[in-house]
Amino acid sequence: MDALKAVINWLCQPEPLITISCIVFFAVFIKLHIFAKWQSLVAMMSSIILFTLASAGDENFREILTKPDNVPIIIIFLLLPFFFWLWAYQACDNDVRTKEGRPLREIDVEPKVVYVWPHLVYPELICIVVMTLALIVWSVAIDAPMEEPANPAKTPNPSKAPWYFLGLQEMLVYFDPWLAGVVFPSLIVGGLMAIPYIDKNPKGNGYYTFKERPFAIIVFCFGFFILWILLVFLGTFLRGPNWNFFGPYEYWDSHKVVPLVNVNLSEYFWIKGLGQALPENIFVREAPGFLMTGFYLCVLPFIMAKTVFKKFYMELGFIRFNVFIILFLSMMSMPIKMVLRWTLNLKYIVAIPEYFFNI
Repeated sequence: MDALKAVINWLCQPEPLITISCIVFFAVFIKLHIFAKWQSLVAMMSSIILFTLASAGDENFREILTKPDNVPIIIIFLLLPFFFWLWAYQACDNDVRTKEGRPLREIDVEPKVVYVWPHLVYPELICIVVMTLALIVWSVAIDAPMEEPANPAKTPNPSKAPWYFLGLQEMLVYFDPWLAGVVFPSLIVGGLMAIPYIDKNPKGNGYYTFKERPFAIIVFCFGFFILWILLVFLGTFLRGPNWNFFGPYEYWDSHKVVPLVNVNLSEYFWIKGLGQALPENIFVREAPGFLMTGFYLCVLPFIMAKTVFKKFYMELGFIRFNVFIILFLSMMSMPIKMVLRWTLNLKYIVAIPEYFFNI
């Protein structure tokens, strides 16, 4: 068991965990018709429950899992795979119906009149009663995670944001605060608001489908599950004292020291590449980073419009395509920066600490 726990602890490190999660993510969409079967749901939920029960005997695992703060997050993580499966089931069913020439499941029902009373009010009343009882039981069974009054002389270790901000806090490992805390949240909110104006394709409106909108669905789910939910999971259950990573069976030792070498792109170029000292002029020193960033944001969209996204460019037009591609490249900068950190210890592509501007 110790050897198995050691393997699981290693697999829960960010490099293998995110890599394996990406592989599983794309494998699910490649074989979505298999995942959409009820046997897959039973196998998935049974695996999660069995893993939890088998690991409950470990003191460290149990301590993390039973923290009052983590209980609602665990409930959310259990509901997410179910609702994703439910979408896959309905989407695959509609795709089969479309292929066979049958009506969609959303319209293949007998029309009937539904009144607010009693068809809406009764279910709402039942939900209110059930949720009230659940909250009462919850409040009695689990103590509220209230701590002592804030003390500037005693900072919690680890000091974490609320769970719904842990994805942003995890981004701070790879990006400067002005990017992770201001630019990216603004792009997320603005991008979600812009989707209806960028993508005017009527397919998929009012009914579930996958084959009619594969790219849009995969990109959205990748951003939601891999770049948000997975980061919340990492920040909640695997980030311990001093913001170090700890496996699910590891003790959260505040004295754990992890050596980490952070190197900027300018240091790779001038010191390691050309074997000379960093230039004193900021713009000369960071010229490689500016050129790489400019290529990524200005030249690469033009190349993609002429190659892999040529069809999208023809459908969306110049303005809408450029808004889409900037949002897409901004999203993909997160996994790119992760890989660069894991493989090259690259911290910043552009590093200007003199003016608190780092990319």
